[in-house]
Amino acid sequence: MVAIDEETCHMSQFRKVLSIQAGQPTSDGAGVKLTRVFGGPGVEQFDPFLMLDEFGSDKPDDYIAGFPPHPHRGFETVTYMLEGRMRHEDHMGNVGLLQGGGVQWMTAARGIIHSEMPEQEEGVMRGFQLWLNLPGKTKLNDASYQDIQPENIPRLTTQNGVDVVVIAGQFDDGQIQQAGAVQRPDTEPQYFDFHMPAGTSISPRIPEGHRALLYVYEGSLEVAGHPQGVSASRMVRLSEEGELQLNTNTGARVLLIAGKPLREPIVQYGPFVMNTREEIEQALRDFRNDRLTA
Repeated sequence: MVAIDEETCHMSQFRKVLSIQAGQPTSDGAGVKLTRVFGGPGVEQFDPFLMLDEFGSDKPDDYIAGFPPHPHRGFETVTYMLEGRMRHEDHMGNVGLLQGGGVQWMTAARGIIHSEMPEQEEGVMRGFQLWLNLPGKTKLNDASYQDIQPENIPRLTTQNGVDVVVIAGQFDDGQIQQAGAVQRPDTEPQYFDFHMPAGTSISPRIPEGHRALLYVYEGSLEVAGHPQGVSASRMVRLSEEGELQLNTNTGARVLLIAGKPLREPIVQYGPFVMNTREEIEQALRDFRNDRLTA
């Protein structure tokens, strides 16, 4: 009999690429132009994530109108700014300035009414907004808000020369471990931004069973085990088990977003995300009666 080294066998089991898709141009708020990377019908396949938007323009007309006061209930929004300045104000009296390299992590839960308005009249505004679901048991908890300045977000460089911004969760490539700026229960999200110079690779460890997504926002990427490269403005949905190795010949900037699926019903009506239609109708009633945040 020949002994088979299980560790060696396991090493070649890479996460499978389930789909690659391009974002769709859209507008939101008071007419801000953006790219909806995913969101809308079929969002269950991205559970626990609900939506990812990319915004980026050097034309003030594309962003100047901003996002006037609007409600949310039942989930979390994570805004990661690459360039530009955006002011947040909400019904709880929070005022925050989101600037290049910073993150705003807002847990809407029972309800929040907030605005996000540009704090600039010219220049580039660029970043991402991610919607992360909450489990039914915490959807009606109190709202909360974190304004995380760039200097409070861990950054590191791997032995292979990849710069990593560790926004949430725990980064681990087998050589370096680093906790992110935010840790969340239930969905256990990981949110990393990789800046990969040409000819580099990275092998981030993701817990088995976590749903993992990649978004290439600059350059091009190869995913080990998948024959085709992934070009800019494409999102990759990966299987929930196996290892992950990313390589780039040309250089790439990539978001890695992973989380533990909630596997609960998702009923969405605009800025409200609950488990049942009745809960959505209650949210609408509460909003009309000025009780969304009560």
